[in-house]
Amino acid sequence: MQIELIEIRDHLNRYAPFDNLPEQTLDEIARQVQVGYFKAGSEILAVGAPIHELHYVRSGAVEIHRRGGELHNRLTEGDIFGQAGLLRGNKVRLGATAIEDSLIYFIPGALFHQLCEQFDSFADFVEAEGQSRLKSALEDSHGKASELMKIKVRKLISRSAISVPLDTPIQQVAQVMTEHSVSSVIVVDPGTRWPDPSQVEVADQQSQVMAGILTDRDLRTRVVAAGLPSDTPVSQIMTPNPITLQADDSVFEAMLCMLRNNIHHLPVLHRRRPVGVVALADIIRYESRSSLYLVNGIFNKTSVDGLKSLLPDLRATFVRMVADDASAHMVGSAMSGIGRAFSQRLLELAEQKLGPPPVPYCFMAAGSMARDEQLLLTDQDNALVLDDRFDADEHDAYFAELAQFVSDGLAACGYSYCKGGIMATNPRWRQPLKVWRQYFSEWIERPNPETLLNASIFFDLDGLSGETELVENLKDLLAQKASASPAFLAALARNALNRTPPLGFFRTFVMETDGRHRNIINLKGRGTAPLTDLIRVHALACGSKAQNSLDRLDAIAATKLLPKEALEHLRYAFEFLSLVRVRHQAREVEAGNAPSNYIEPEQFSASERQHLKEAFQVISNAQKFLRFRYPAQPASRPR
Repeated sequence: MQIELIEIRDHLNRYAPFDNLPEQTLDEIARQVQVGYFKAGSEILAVGAPIHELHYVRSGAVEIHRRGGELHNRLTEGDIFGQAGLLRGNKVRLGATAIEDSLIYFIPGALFHQLCEQFDSFADFVEAEGQSRLKSALEDSHGKASELMKIKVRKLISRSAISVPLDTPIQQVAQVMTEHSVSSVIVVDPGTRWPDPSQVEVADQQSQVMAGILTDRDLRTRVVAAGLPSDTPVSQIMTPNPITLQADDSVFEAMLCMLRNNIHHLPVLHRRRPVGVVALADIIRYESRSSLYLVNGIFNKTSVDGLKSLLPDLRATFVRMVADDASAHMVGSAMSGIGRAFSQRLLELAEQKLGPPPVPYCFMAAGSMARDEQLLLTDQDNALVLDDRFDADEHDAYFAELAQFVSDGLAACGYSYCKGGIMATNPRWRQPLKVWRQYFSEWIERPNPETLLNASIFFDLDGLSGETELVENLKDLLAQKASASPAFLAALARNALNRTPPLGFFRTFVMETDGRHRNIINLKGRGTAPLTDLIRVHALACGSKAQNSLDRLDAIAATKLLPKEALEHLRYAFEFLSLVRVRHQAREVEAGNAPSNYIEPEQFSASERQHLKEAFQVISNAQKFLRFRYPAQPASRPR
């Protein structure tokens, strides 16, 4: 084979969609390629003109534009164009102009169509727009773990709910549970009393309303341990108004619910009527990554050292989830649930050591844990919201010690201290509700660089333990005030533009150099974080109380603030970049290294690099829209 043809073949083999083709196919393409040269400023393709070749940029740079002249894309070495016209009547749909002196390979249309017929990967690539390729890449990457999102929780119910009336004595309840071999019963208020436990039957789904649930654990801890008499009515020891799921919710939602709330039994409703109970063991049949077992182990530990010993299990759980091809959303939700469990158990241990709190409080998580997007490499972002009866002179010593105990415990368990001091150990972030309301109001009403930084952290918030109504109060305030404050939204939007995606003018990667002289990209700082920031702005503008980025996109969609296509692009880009982060951290752990957010693009295949560029381009486009959607507000004149 001539040296020129070998050079063409080897160059094609470096870039998608040619990188997955057999060598003999690449040889044939190289033999049929024609070469053209275009000076900077010259037109390559005119909209509406006939087209009979696929165009491949060998060197130089090309601008792709729409019929009206609007810029659509910039292409550089290894990119292709003209495929849309070849697939749709051999008419150019998007014009092309050389913006640098450019060398173009022409691949005959007949050969192009032959490649599409023979190789699905080639056809999928050329038939899809950039964001469709991202969608396809995500769908292909989700294996058996994604089945948890598809399986409805009703599929786990093997028997109807067993119920007892509110006034049933606990001894009879225990007999019912034994007779039916169940570890929980639904407590109902049907308006009648069953005279004998042998007559207790499956709940009548058409007439009964659930009042509570009782589990075998409740019998041990609330009856036997407390020494209650056997004729105590079940209504006195049940859990009233329990957390429930609807029958058409997914198994993943059930798993997440158990993780977030540390519960082992979930009543399942069809509309408002109980149809069964899903237990921890039912979920474990489908959940092979042991995240629920790990949470159960966390609450069984009685010391910080015991919790610290679970760090290897935490990392192993993360790696197993990635190996099962779990989505980034599933991984982030599970890891956040595990992080919550560590915090909640440390708070329990702290109260055992210090005694009950002098006033009610809520331990508040901020940042990635609040958004259900936590991964392995994470620090602490937390605070204490205290009841307004809090008196610093009388009560702060208790809460300062509690905060220090929890913060030190989290650090021991792998959640490093926040370098910026965003922790409840900082007196500024250990305040009564009225002070927090003042904080939030001032940050919205008088934005400046410091308050915008605080807003970007604390406006992702979630109550982990204690009186969670205190944090819900702040969520209500935030949703109400932020959406009505255009000056704040404009300032927050400008702040969200500070972190830009790592793409140069010609869609080439703009990389940093680490201490080992590697060319790297900070996938969080230049990828997922800018996406999180801009999604937050839109969600606050909508008055949404959602915290997770994907949930926020759903809330934005409901208000039609952004076009459906733009929302889909944001969703695919966020999930794809998050998935790359997840898999990179898993590989680091498996290699015995500390997890990081830095990737080397050269370690990725040509297709993967193309997907990265497309995801970063989504961020770039979304940031441009953000500047347009929330224009800077004129300074108010002094009165």
